[in-house]
Amino acid sequence: MPTLPPGVNARKFGVAVAAFRAAIGADWVYIDPEDLDPYRDSYSTVWGRPEERQAGAVVAPATVEQVQAVVRIANRHRVPLHPISTGKNFGYGGPSPNVSGSVIVDLKRMNRVLEVDQERNFALVEPGVSYFDLYRYIQERGLQVWIDCPDPGWGSPIGNSLERGVGYTLPFYRDHYGASCGMEVVLANGELMRTGMGALPGARTWQDYRYGFGPDPAGLFAQGNFGIVTKLGIRLMPRPEYYRTGLITVPRRRDLIPLVKTVNYLSDSGLIGEPVYASPLTALLGDAGFRETITRPGGPSDAEMDRIAGEHRLPSWQVELQFYGPERTCLASWEYARDRILDEIPGARAVDGESLKVPLTPRQLDNVDAPYKSSIRRHGAQGVPSLGIWKIVRGSGHVGFFPVIPRTGAAVFEAQRVLGDALREFDLRPFFTAITTPLHWHPFTFQLVYAPSVSRDDREHNARVHRSMLRIIEVAAAHGWGDYRAATIYQDAVADSYAFNDHVLRRFNEALKDAVDPHGILAPGRGGIWPRRYRAARGGQPS
Repeated sequence: MPTLPPGVNARKFGVAVAAFRAAIGADWVYIDPEDLDPYRDSYSTVWGRPEERQAGAVVAPATVEQVQAVVRIANRHRVPLHPISTGKNFGYGGPSPNVSGSVIVDLKRMNRVLEVDQERNFALVEPGVSYFDLYRYIQERGLQVWIDCPDPGWGSPIGNSLERGVGYTLPFYRDHYGASCGMEVVLANGELMRTGMGALPGARTWQDYRYGFGPDPAGLFAQGNFGIVTKLGIRLMPRPEYYRTGLITVPRRRDLIPLVKTVNYLSDSGLIGEPVYASPLTALLGDAGFRETITRPGGPSDAEMDRIAGEHRLPSWQVELQFYGPERTCLASWEYARDRILDEIPGARAVDGESLKVPLTPRQLDNVDAPYKSSIRRHGAQGVPSLGIWKIVRGSGHVGFFPVIPRTGAAVFEAQRVLGDALREFDLRPFFTAITTPLHWHPFTFQLVYAPSVSRDDREHNARVHRSMLRIIEVAAAHGWGDYRAATIYQDAVADSYAFNDHVLRRFNEALKDAVDPHGILAPGRGGIWPRRYRAARGGQPS
């Protein structure tokens, strides 16, 4: 017996499954338990418990017309759907639905790269295309464009963009949703819509100008449940001629404040790629006394941290800078950045990195020859998808909380203290300490990382992780730091934290949801948006 959607009995579900088989072919409708197992959240904190969200069936359409047919069948039988691109959203729920019993719409068979234009620098792809697929397409044709890819590279540019994922090159391209341009969407009634210039029949600039005329609804399909995206335009980065790196270190704890301020200027001026912050004091983590100091409630004093840094002859902070473009331009930008920071921060030091002609060799991509210990993920920085990120995975995986904080050193210090103190009660690996550094993935904000491990075999550990996730969402929100992306099981908690004016944003989105999807069949609960029939119980039995 499959897991049934709320309010749908076995007979009705069987009728719907038969209709799906007739529409797309019986071989592409999965209902047996062994076929459904890959559609569980492999990193779930509630693995094997009643709260775990599980699919009732899976359909894998191959064309837009088949997607439309699936949506119309779901409407007739009131069966909820949960569309995925490649289902590789590990740490954020993977392919699992918000509502158990939902039919997963797996778009993996829609895997065509429809167009890559190296003069206008864009690609048009289907949802089953992976970053590896798009990279291979570009390389095989010798095209002079780069993709900006996340970790890892087997995910979908469409899926990652719609999750507002991020990458590693220049600011504009690192914001994957921001660098998208033009969507084709199957709506909840089965109609096909194109956004932006795509609404103009015969448009020649669909992937060049995203807005078209009038209101732009494209944002509703990012982390939303208003339609199934079947095509997406992606802006591509012109392949640069050269790539240069350099390292800046600063001696004192409070030096992070002017360092961030100047690096922000460099980034906002278009002079650098992703800046990678770190603390050389991580070299001391093997010392129990140092670990106690940096995790102390309330945090250590600046003077204490400066004393430790001085005694060990280590800088307090460092930032690696990356430059793209002609060789002379990269050199001039590095010299400007270096000289400006050294002039503004007493005791700051600079180390030249590498100056490399693009494309890099395999050894250069491995980043083994830098004159200093480097934290740069070189493959991502070069637009080369990989699976190297899996080396950080512990246990049975992890869940992720990434609060968005202001792009200042002072905000980093506050978040280190507040979030570190909030998690002490859970007796888990400390993620927020006095040497935690921010990520500058998004162009104009920082993010911090909380990614506790999960275990298939230790339910008590998972229960603590689950409680810690709910707690940190609450504490961060109380300080004005919202999560930007959440696993299926935490999306309601995150949506609850966006509470301005009695959750008017959610009420607005749900009013739109009821208007365009009156039967509530498209991904109910995704992004914390519940259709009317589910709202009374927020994901429970429909009313």
